[in-house]
Amino acid sequence: MPKPWRRLPPNRDSSVTERIDLPVAGGALATFRLGERRNPPRYALAVHGITATSRAWLAVARELGADATLLAPDLRGRGRSNELPGPYGIGVHADDMLAVLDHFGFARAVLVGHSLGAYILARLAAEHPERVIALVLVDGGLTSPMPPGVDPQALLDASIGPALARLKMTFPDREAYRAWWRRHPALDGSDVDYADLAAYADYDLVGQEPELRSSASQEAVRSDAAELLEMGEAAQHLTIPARHLCAPRGFQDDPNPVQPLELVQKWAAQAPDQRRIEQVPDVNHYTLVMGQRGARAVAAAVREALAPA
Repeated sequence: MPKPWRRLPPNRDSSVTERIDLPVAGGALATFRLGERRNPPRYALAVHGITATSRAWLAVARELGADATLLAPDLRGRGRSNELPGPYGIGVHADDMLAVLDHFGFARAVLVGHSLGAYILARLAAEHPERVIALVLVDGGLTSPMPPGVDPQALLDASIGPALARLKMTFPDREAYRAWWRRHPALDGSDVDYADLAAYADYDLVGQEPELRSSASQEAVRSDAAELLEMGEAAQHLTIPARHLCAPRGFQDDPNPVQPLELVQKWAAQAPDQRRIEQVPDVNHYTLVMGQRGARAVAAAVREALAPA
């Protein structure tokens, strides 16, 4: 039985230690330090999914502990970067991530991206391999072959349709949005920490009661989604160490994975000396980063990537 929903204080995201607004084309990109401080610090750049925010990484940051700090931007059109204008798209986001590396003075860095974030960082790593120590792709980065006779737009609508529907919704208060997320098929009864889920939901809300809504721009999401069926090409040309973590279940905790294991195995076989894969058991597309089991696996991959740095 799922645990009962708990009432929690707003914005409970104690892993967030600092916000940095750094210059990018059109304005400022909100970027956050997540996790404990260590001396000397070790950092990884962490990029979230298509309708998510930096708060998707709270569980991973906690699992890393004092081993590393995550630099987690809100992509333009989301979170506290939601007023950044277009154009959007993978190339623009990759340029924004380069601006993050430049701002912090990182000649090279470990990169970890979930879902859309994996495609963005694969593009960055393919075009600027000299800036990358290692890349961790989390249930993203590769484009699945189109089944014969399937309309590409229909497939896209089916995959991101529920997320787009949420962006059109309004909520009377924070508790209503928390409850919406708690009932999500991928999260209901999962090992996602309630406090993390509340912090994720609270942070995403903008507007005023009783018409709160998600911070994600529908224009940004639609623009990025328009490239989803073609954006996996960059990962095929990676020349740096890369690891792919995939989930056996999909967006709705369904048995249709976002990144099928066979697809990931084929990608790894193209460069066995550089590419490694891991299918994390008993997780879905969301819980691979937000749940305890998934976050532990992602943190282990980031920690290993940082080891020689």
